[in-house]
Amino acid sequence: MLHLLHDYALEQGIALEPGFKPTAVRWAILCGHDGRYYGVVRLGEGSDKTSTGRIFPKCPELSQGEMKAGGVLKSQFLADSASTVILFGTDVNQKTRQKHEYFVKLLERAAETIPELAGAAACLRDRSQVETIRCDLAEQKGKDTDRLTFQIDGVFPLNSGAWHDWWRTFRANLPKKSGETGKALSASQRMRCFVTGDLIRPAATHPKIEGLVDVGGATAGSPLIGFNKPSYCSYGLEQSSNAAVSAETAAAYRAALNGLIKHHGQRIAGAKIVHWFQQRIEEVDNPLPWLIVGRASQEADAQHKASELLHDIRSGKRPDLARNRYYALTISGASGRVMVRDWMEGQFEELVKHVNAWFDDLAIVARDGSLADAPRFADVLRATVRTLDDAAPPFVASMWRAAVACELIPRSALAAAVRRWQADLLKRGDLDPRAVGLMKAYHLRMARVKEEPAVGEELTPYLNEGHPDVAYQCGRLLAVLAALQGAALGAVGAGVVQRYYAAASSTPALVLGRLTRTSQFHLGKLDPRLAHWYEQRLASIWARINGKVPATVTLEQQSLFALGYYQQMVNLRIKRTADDTKGDESNG
Repeated sequence: MLHLLHDYALEQGIALEPGFKPTAVRWAILCGHDGRYYGVVRLGEGSDKTSTGRIFPKCPELSQGEMKAGGVLKSQFLADSASTVILFGTDVNQKTRQKHEYFVKLLERAAETIPELAGAAACLRDRSQVETIRCDLAEQKGKDTDRLTFQIDGVFPLNSGAWHDWWRTFRANLPKKSGETGKALSASQRMRCFVTGDLIRPAATHPKIEGLVDVGGATAGSPLIGFNKPSYCSYGLEQSSNAAVSAETAAAYRAALNGLIKHHGQRIAGAKIVHWFQQRIEEVDNPLPWLIVGRASQEADAQHKASELLHDIRSGKRPDLARNRYYALTISGASGRVMVRDWMEGQFEELVKHVNAWFDDLAIVARDGSLADAPRFADVLRATVRTLDDAAPPFVASMWRAAVACELIPRSALAAAVRRWQADLLKRGDLDPRAVGLMKAYHLRMARVKEEPAVGEELTPYLNEGHPDVAYQCGRLLAVLAALQGAALGAVGAGVVQRYYAAASSTPALVLGRLTRTSQFHLGKLDPRLAHWYEQRLASIWARINGKVPATVTLEQQSLFALGYYQQMVNLRIKRTADDTKGDESNG
């Protein structure tokens, strides 16, 4: 994985040397070369709430280890938080003042080599001007955590390369932490890089991965590789010497992953999913977003697009895609670190095939009788939890793997879908097609593993009156009994479903016979022709059951019960609508 991220950074031209990184800066302090202050301006596009500022592609950066080395509180160079640069905010303590002093002294030291920086240092040495800057920033509703830089006589030093060599020399002369490269290493010794295989001097610490705050990551970033506990170390090695990677390679994989998270990362519940391809493809040919968006507005259905693309690859129309490979990574933050939840890679053709199979397996009749739209991946998850935030990252990762790699749907997902379906049905009377579609997909994939092709013929998106499973037929029976009660009595508050669904789906033998006998009273209230129609339906289903109503059922049978109930209820609604239409035409 790290090797592929490193290659991606090199191919995309985003690999940066250690000590540099792209940085978003939200404000610029305008001043002259003589230190005179002219104002504060907001950088970037968008509203106050949406703008993160202007991205400067090559900003100076001190690593966490460098910030702590030598026992001196340090700041970043040229750009840092408003609290550090101008002592902005209500919580300005002694540590903040020390960092502010370091920031100014760093400018003064650099100005000996780069004279244009003297204006920024002089501006910050003038206390009255700093107070004016703070007032101006407060008027524009700036925050103490917002990053500030300087624009001197209309020029951003961050955009200039004049300070690069000075910065490299400065970093090289910084005091090092004791044992930074591990006790087992001397200055002349090298280790094999885990990523490139080259002989290198390993980086003591690795740069942090950003963009995971919304999935448990730290605001300042979280390390992907780190050894901050004795239990993580071995053979007398310290810190990241336990997994030797050069500082240059670490900077490259960090740049790649940060870029992927920012531009291609998709948050789903408590995890973030990123992906890329061995060879760059057009976004219109990328099947992974189809899983996320399902049916996009004014566009073809995701399932149809996947089918067409798969046909083009197999027919030889798209040889470029047939030779390509995909890589997919599921990550989140956990205890101050980056947690890799899952990693997948494979042939592009297999990816399209699996996406197509995902939609095929989930396909289910909608409540209006048509085939339901291809569901978004998040909507499939919602069929298993109360709110999407309740979906744990490991569960999200396992479901994503089921979609991308065409693996079995976890049994825990089936159990959660059954619970969610029953709760929504009893509470609000919802007939959620996503939940029963997931139940159907579970059985189809399990049948393929067990090499039971008949199951694929029996479990279709629409009602199968001849389905051989008795639990499915029991679900159908309850749906007809509920419809019969509604036809005879109308809205009765707590009806058959609300009062008996839970018991009927878990212990059908205790409930369904008694409900069928009670239904005879409902038949007597109907028009004879309609009563005869219901009698035929009940008799047909009982003939399918053939006296084999189970006393108890398994989780898998409960899901088939729900599927039979749902498909039969939709079928009854379609027939009722068709009969109403015929009646209107006859009256006309």
